[in-house]
Amino acid sequence: MAKADLIVEHSYVAKDPKIQGGEPVIKGTRFPVRSVMIYILKNGMLPEELTKEFPQLKIAAIYDALSYYYDHKDEVEKLIDEQTENAWKNK
Repeated sequence: MAKADLIVEHSYVAKDPKIQGGEPVIKGTRFPVRSVMIYILKNGMLPEELTKEFPQLKIAAIYDALSYYYDHKDEVEKLIDEQTENAWKNK
């Protein structure tokens, strides 16, 4: 039997063309999922530390952003790559 794709709803992540160009952000903020990933996965910050630096972020929202990343890894990695210094220099 083929494995069905599970569609997961991310209650704390939204995409709105009027906010951050439509890239995924934590609902109620302009904080991009890509930034969560940079702080946590690339820079080694703990989710709890991120809430101390950005008190507008709930811990549940950060973990949902992590979940969103793993469900949409190619999309978020592309957004991260587009924000690198080299990408800006080549525009």
